[in-house]
Amino acid sequence: MKSRRVLTLVHKGLIPPDNPAPEHIPTAAWKMEWDVISTLRAQGHDLHAIAVDDDLTPIRRAIDEFRPTIVFNLMEAFADVGVFDQNVVSYLELLRVPYTGCNPRGLTLSRDKALAKKLMAYHRIPVPDFTVVARDRRPILPKKLRFPLIVKSLLYESSTGISQASVVANEEQLHKRVQFIHESVGTAAIVEQFVEGRELYVGVIGNARLQVLPVWEMSFAQMPEHTWRIATERVKWSVQYQKRHGIDTAEAVLPDGLAPRIQHVAKRVYRALDLTGYARIDLRMDAEGKLFVIEANPNPQLAQGEDFAESANRAGVPYGNLLDRIMALGLQWNPWRTAWSPEDADKARLKAETVQRRK
Repeated sequence: MKSRRVLTLVHKGLIPPDNPAPEHIPTAAWKMEWDVISTLRAQGHDLHAIAVDDDLTPIRRAIDEFRPTIVFNLMEAFADVGVFDQNVVSYLELLRVPYTGCNPRGLTLSRDKALAKKLMAYHRIPVPDFTVVARDRRPILPKKLRFPLIVKSLLYESSTGISQASVVANEEQLHKRVQFIHESVGTAAIVEQFVEGRELYVGVIGNARLQVLPVWEMSFAQMPEHTWRIATERVKWSVQYQKRHGIDTAEAVLPDGLAPRIQHVAKRVYRALDLTGYARIDLRMDAEGKLFVIEANPNPQLAQGEDFAESANRAGVPYGNLLDRIMALGLQWNPWRTAWSPEDADKARLKAETVQRRK
């Protein structure tokens, strides 16, 4: 890819230093940002990074002054509200500036876990049975749900609010965990049928034409007995915890013919939720080999060494090429070109009037 002017949006406090000590990078909060920015600069792109908190003004100012070819969006929230990330992307679309990652519609559909599951169920994609408990309401389980269940935030991802206590085995545990989500996370709770089995991830890249990456699996090799094998916050984000319990991700070893079937399901999820750019589809597979889609994660972690980048590398797309591919997809995605012009609207109105007169 030729040299681009790339404006990178990151969260407040996550702009990496210019020359960090190499030993500090692996555990730094800004590791992903460093990996993206340093790699793109090494490839000859002109980079300008800005920190965004709760004000859109710096984005508009940077676009006016820097005139980027594309915005590399690393925002996962706005004003500390996870579901507001779609509004940042909508703002970029209003400014008619190309950006990387998922479109606002795909972000909206996938962030609401219940809405996403309803859409997937409509398309006959297997999902766990579930119910939603609104804030300040007590859980009332439908008959189809049986313990054990898992309780999560309806809207937040990245394992926010998930711990060993999230899997509940009786009514008392259920009520306590729902209350915890309501009060500590601050959202409605989704209560799902817990699928005990293997934790699988599938990366997908593309807009109209899709590339599905190898099936990845999270291993819980040294987890203590009588603990649930789930991706809690500590499992995902604590390096010390990962090392202590042998938690790792790698390409899944699967029976012949199963990987293509899982990849096909991931592609169907991607299309059903109108995702673009890149995403990771999370699944569970029970002891009988039955698959359930847990959720879709648009704009997943892009740090080197994380499962998405590693699975891309296994598919023959090294890290630098992956970032270039993501930018190319952002440059191809131009939603304003698909919007109706006044002429198109007039043609549609005349056609409708003609059909009505013929009736």
